[in-house]
Amino acid sequence: MALINDPNITSQLQDLASGGQIDSNDVIALLNSALPAGQQLQSGAGVTTGIYKRFGEFDKVNAKVEVITTGLWTGDTGSLTAAYTSSTQVAAASGDYYYNVYNADPATDSTAEVQFGVAYGHVNGSGSISLANSDDALLASKANYAQYKSVILDPTDSKFSFENGAGTLVDSNDIYAINVNRSRYREKMDPGNWSLTLTGTGGTHTFIDDSGKKFGDKLGKAGRVFKVVSGSLNLGTENEATINSTVSSGDVGFGLFYPDRGIIILSPAALEDAVGNVNVNGASVSIAGSASTSVEQENHKILVNAINVGGDFQARRTENVSTQHFFVRATNREFNYSNNPTYVNASGKFAETTFETDPQTYITTIGLMNDANEMIAVAKTSQPIQKSFDKEVLIKVKLSF
Repeated sequence: MALINDPNITSQLQDLASGGQIDSNDVIALLNSALPAGQQLQSGAGVTTGIYKRFGEFDKVNAKVEVITTGLWTGDTGSLTAAYTSSTQVAAASGDYYYNVYNADPATDSTAEVQFGVAYGHVNGSGSISLANSDDALLASKANYAQYKSVILDPTDSKFSFENGAGTLVDSNDIYAINVNRSRYREKMDPGNWSLTLTGTGGTHTFIDDSGKKFGDKLGKAGRVFKVVSGSLNLGTENEATINSTVSSGDVGFGLFYPDRGIIILSPAALEDAVGNVNVNGASVSIAGSASTSVEQENHKILVNAINVGGDFQARRTENVSTQHFFVRATNREFNYSNNPTYVNASGKFAETTFETDPQTYITTIGLMNDANEMIAVAKTSQPIQKSFDKEVLIKVKLSF
């Protein structure tokens, strides 16, 4: 019980009484103005005899934020087991810059969707046909490197750099970029919850990020950034992710991961040390790609093949979802009758004679409406809920947006 020691409240109550009629809601509002939040009185939640009921003071919980994590790929799946490309996109001009990777073969499956793109970039344009060999050359690899540099790196950084075993940043002239489709990662990829398996003549290798609990976030222009390392997520166990190596056998860092951009940058030199050669159209070629400028090399196809043979790209996304909770209360005296015309017969009597002494209804739907009686949300119960004078019902409705 709270004591109100405020002379102003007394005088205001007297003013309300002097009007001859006292509105209980006015009294409650006046008392609540002097009571702390945890001891305030509830208003507007009394028994109703109609089909609508106004929410009371404590029937709504606002501004709740929940962190939701789901599988990254189509259908909210967490694992992609094959990498398909579109012959149309590969043959188009965009194929010189990147390959789109699908979850199914777009040539035979109309439901196939783009999951991510793979691109190769070189600071000087190696791997793309040069102007010396073609007046129409666009230097796709140089454009890719410059594009990702402008999106990710700080203005003072002229090249991508990867840490060696001594912790020294070493500039790299070329990169591979895995760019997850925006509709797939939505808000951000989930650090510590992705792994990429690549297979070549050097065997099968799995790469993850180093965002485990014992590692701290590093902030840059593109937000959080983590190192790509060789290791295992140890899914299905209580163990934290295992990091086998942070650098390749040639002392080159494997890459960088930008969860807020859905981008994984990989070092071709480090991948060459680990993965070796990859079979592309019957030929064994280094995963580092070709530096030739005589024709378009489209080195990104080599990484796509390594991903396809590896057969496992696991990833999840995470979102901050705002929620509102509404507590719908039906007391024992409420909602025991129905407006459904089948509830009564032609004479206006109960169709079910036992309802004369024990009326019952079944709650199947909750409608949330605004003050103008406009329906803004509908919630369905998993099964009908029986309601009668000897039963009360409390249903919590959660809105996520």
